[in-house]
Amino acid sequence: MATSLSEQAYSQLRSMIVHLDFAPGDVLKEDALREQLELGRTPIREALQRLEREHFVKVVPRQGIFVTGIDVSELSMLFETRTVLEPYAARLAALRGTAESWDAMEAALNRTTEASNGAELLAIDRTCHELMWQAAGNRFLIDTLDMLYAQSDRLWHLYLSDVVDPEHAVDEHVAILDALRTGDSDMAALLVDDHVASFDAQIRTAVTARLASPLASS
Repeated sequence: MATSLSEQAYSQLRSMIVHLDFAPGDVLKEDALREQLELGRTPIREALQRLEREHFVKVVPRQGIFVTGIDVSELSMLFETRTVLEPYAARLAALRGTAESWDAMEAALNRTTEASNGAELLAIDRTCHELMWQAAGNRFLIDTLDMLYAQSDRLWHLYLSDVVDPEHAVDEHVAILDALRTGDSDMAALLVDDHVASFDAQIRTAVTARLASPLASS
């Protein structure tokens, strides 16, 4: 199925926000985005409206469109939501997934040795999550988890990209894959819960260290 221009604009803009091409606080100008993405006004506006609903941007009347930050107080809400939904998705995936899904996940994990940096490893991690969500077969769950993961991905780029190698997080998917492939829904849910909790702990540690740094108040 062909991707709509609005979907293209949304995907590109969200990726640029997640990877900090547009950092928190940056102002997004429609004319500049149209030129940069080579897309029309309507797709850009529709993409920005969607990004606002998902809290990636904020529209301030008479001031402009700003890339949002993630307030420290919201970290717990982000991860408590993922902690509920990700294991649930794993349970469904273990029951509904096919060999094709798990072969694709295994192929993604086999690329780990070829990854040259943390960003490439994180892309493998995301692929594993996406395959699990798709196997769960619930589009509402997929849309929600996709948005939540993107926010978590942005946190990694904000706080962890220079201090944490996500190789261990990717390695955790090997055990998750075994549970999914054998249909062990309880084990899959438990391992995914531990996986999300581990990332949450790393983010909290990094944020605490950043806020405690003398540079944070300068």
